[in-house]
Amino acid sequence: MAAAALAVACVGAQAQAKAPDVLIKEVSTDVLDAVKADKSIQAGDVQKVIALVDAKVLPYFNFQRMTALAVGRNWRQATPEQQKALQNEFKTLLVRTYAGALAQVKDQTVQLRPMRSSPEDTEVVVRTEVRGKGDPIQLDYRLEKAGDSWKIYDVNVLGVWLVENYRNSFAQEISAGGIDGLIAKLAERNKAAKS
Repeated sequence: MAAAALAVACVGAQAQAKAPDVLIKEVSTDVLDAVKADKSIQAGDVQKVIALVDAKVLPYFNFQRMTALAVGRNWRQATPEQQKALQNEFKTLLVRTYAGALAQVKDQTVQLRPMRSSPEDTEVVVRTEVRGKGDPIQLDYRLEKAGDSWKIYDVNVLGVWLVENYRNSFAQEISAGGIDGLIAKLAERNKAAKS
C-alpha cells in the first residue's frame, strides 16, 4: 500500500506540461515496472530501493511544504537551521518508511479515478486506486503547481492524510521537548531504521 503511494507520487520532469493525473499515472507505471523488473529490489535491497526513490521520487515532492504542514504553527517559530534539520529528518523518515514498502510490489497496477479540476487550478487532488490481489487500495495525492510542473505535498492512504497524521505526533513531540526535541526524535528514529 505504501509502496504504491510512493510509486504514484513520482512526477517526472520530462512530463512537466502534462496534467497532474496523467503525470501520476505515467510515472507510477514507470516506477512500478522498474520495481517489478529488478530482482534485488524485490529481494529487499534497501540501498537499491533508496536509489530508485532518490532518482524517480524525491525531486517531485515539495518537502518544505510537507514538513511545514506537518509541524504546523510551530514551523514559523523554528529557526532556519531548525527548519532545514526538520525537513532533512522528515524526508529521511519518509524515504525509509516507503522504501521498505516498495520492495513489496508484485502485481499491482494504478487506476486513476475521475478528477475534478480546471486548467487554472494551482492545487489539485489526484485520486487513484492500486489494484492487485485483494481489495483495491485508495491512494490520493495533493499536488501544487510549481511553475510549469506539479509537486506532491501530501498523500492519502486508505483515508488517512500523511501530513495530518504526522502533525498530531509532531505536536506531541514539540509539546514535550520543543523543536529540538522533535528533531532529535526524528534523527533517533532514522538512525534506528538504518541499523
